[in-house]
Amino acid sequence: MKNKLKLALCQISSKREDKAANLQKIEELTLKAKGQGADLAVFPEMCLTGYVLLDQVYELAEPIPGPSTKQVEALAKKTGMHIIFGMPELSEKTQATVYNTAVLVGPKGFVGKYRKMYLPTHSVFEEKRYFRSGYEPAAFQTEIGNIGLTICYDVFFPEVFRMPRLMGAQLIVCISASPAVRRSYFEVLTAARAIENTCYLAYVNLAGVQDGLQFWGGSRLVSPTGDVLAKAKYDVEDFVVCEADFGDLRTAETFIPTLRDLRPELFEKLRQLSEQI
Repeated sequence: MKNKLKLALCQISSKREDKAANLQKIEELTLKAKGQGADLAVFPEMCLTGYVLLDQVYELAEPIPGPSTKQVEALAKKTGMHIIFGMPELSEKTQATVYNTAVLVGPKGFVGKYRKMYLPTHSVFEEKRYFRSGYEPAAFQTEIGNIGLTICYDVFFPEVFRMPRLMGAQLIVCISASPAVRRSYFEVLTAARAIENTCYLAYVNLAGVQDGLQFWGGSRLVSPTGDVLAKAKYDVEDFVVCEADFGDLRTAETFIPTLRDLRPELFEKLRQLSEQI
């Protein structure tokens, strides 16, 4: 396993309902990342299909593994890269149950997936109308490090990030489709999630406009002490290669001992109180 991980923040503007065009963009930027020595290319939430799909999501969703994931697997094998991207996942057990899913593939094929736990259904968001919530945290041991997966609105809920960290994640990746009105929240929360878990956090957001929604971009790599080590442009497509040095985790954990000081007995009280809201 590497002590240093070089990753590419692939901040793209997806074409709605056009998998072929979006897969082409994933391939082009993965090859570009490979050319710049990256080990991992990260793409935004729902980048395979576009975020604003409405009822069309049922036609575009695929099982995982499925045709699109197999195409990205072939790209990962060809380049020797690890790739993370977002897509609508069709349940293997039903015909119309869909998840908002992050997929991780590597040179040896499919590594794992994460189904978004928290689905925003307020203001401009209506994810619960279309998606089923996920239930399992995700962290995967790979040749390039232990990588946790989260998606967008999950960042508002500390427990979603704490779980992959306790599963050994050195880098937690949050893929996103956040509109501009939420920019200030995400800039604060991504730093908070990195600090409280003393791990690296890579946030990769959509850019551009879909159905009147302006996605603000601003993808970034945050250090275990909350420093923004690299940041993409706002609002437009961008591509940034940066590095996470896992050797810094021990120093961060020593001086910000949040993991050592965890009080698991409080989690039961949290459960009881949350049931009384």
